[in-house]
Amino acid sequence: MGCFGFLKTMMFLFNGIIFLAGAAILGVGIWVKVDSGSVLSFLQNIQGAPGELGQVLNVGYLLIAVGAVLVILGFLGCCGAIRESKCMLLLFFIIILLVFIAEVAGAIVLLVFKPLAENLIKQVGTEVVKSIRNDYGKNPDVTGLWNTTMTSLKCCGFNNYTDFTNSYFVNDTKSYPFQCCHRVPCIEITAFNSTVPGCFPALKKLVDDNAVIIIGVALGIAALELAAMIVSMILYCKIGSERD
Repeated sequence: MGCFGFLKTMMFLFNGIIFLAGAAILGVGIWVKVDSGSVLSFLQNIQGAPGELGQVLNVGYLLIAVGAVLVILGFLGCCGAIRESKCMLLLFFIIILLVFIAEVAGAIVLLVFKPLAENLIKQVGTEVVKSIRNDYGKNPDVTGLWNTTMTSLKCCGFNNYTDFTNSYFVNDTKSYPFQCCHRVPCIEITAFNSTVPGCFPALKKLVDDNAVIIIGVALGIAALELAAMIVSMILYCKIGSERD
């Protein structure tokens, strides 16, 4: 019973943290979507903050989805352990197992079909370039999103500066985005002589440079998921044997 009680306590504490974190993320996501005006005002009042910081409003739905999943997992884990509910523990185990399988499948696909994945990304990039040429400088959301991306990654366009050639922005302003050059005004000849990379190559380089950290974090998350599944199944089986 001492080991059983310890596992129950650890299960409760671990999932309690997940539940609280999920509730916080869910609350922020709902706040961002419901009261976007005050959020935008708050972000704009931060000293030294870039104007593109307001694009954080676009991640509201993602925060809501992630927060909801974490709240459900935390609730099932906490209540399943404390109430000794086999149904809740089994649901908790199944959800974690599905997430784990999806992560493993995704990793295998990326490793085995890496060339195919890169070709698919390039095909998507064709549509992204069309969006840049048609909407950058015209659509505030697209413009802000790309400004944030290019400023953060120190890149220009999806492939390079040529993604903006003959675009609405260049035709309207007779210049390229300032992120595409090391000095202003950023005209075509300046962008041509610039060494600023495209955002896709820059993102790929960032991932390659931090591959060890990414793999370490992924393995850590996988280990936590395995531990959660093992503990939940031990409790599930133990509860059944106790009742018998």
